[in-house]
Amino acid sequence: MLLPWFHKDLIEAGCDEAGRGCLAGSVFAAAVILPKDFRNDLLNDSKQLTEKQRYQLREVVQQEAVAWAVGIVTPEEIDKINILNASFLAMHRAIDQLTIRPQHLLIDGNRFKEYNDIPHTVVIKGDGKYLSIAAASILAKTYRDDYMNELHEQFPVYDWNKNKGYPTKKHREAISSSGTTPFHRMTFNLLGDGQLELPF
Repeated sequence: MLLPWFHKDLIEAGCDEAGRGCLAGSVFAAAVILPKDFRNDLLNDSKQLTEKQRYQLREVVQQEAVAWAVGIVTPEEIDKINILNASFLAMHRAIDQLTIRPQHLLIDGNRFKEYNDIPHTVVIKGDGKYLSIAAASILAKTYRDDYMNELHEQFPVYDWNKNKGYPTKKHREAISSSGTTPFHRMTFNLLGDGQLELPF
């Protein structure tokens, strides 16, 4: 059973990101403020759920959250500031868009770059421990999946509707044979051979 809050008496936003380990596409993050009495037995780390369950829960979260928002950082920005900083920036952009200012941030992971003067707590595997982080993981994952499915229509050779930009064998073979797109992260090891330089 996931915990409903870290600080019961504060307005608390859970934050999580999706797409950090991908070779292509933007990184997405979400911030969610849930009601203190929110309960949902199905809500869990998005990786533990089926695709159908994730989209069902997205509707629940969006309807019942006090506030929610999604932040995006592009591949070009990722290449400039690195993926760790891009993940923090995506979370900051999500928090920026919340219609209610949180008093505390609950962050999935073990590191975070402070956002303005709002106190934060990092929680390793927090998406499997706190409802608000799990809710954020659902939004970040599903909105990023939608985005990668749309990119797949433009670039079907990379199989993004299935791998969502992650480094699968088929994705890397397509990079090797067809080259890169404007959506590939050029500072990543795209071919998986330890070489950043591509053979074209």
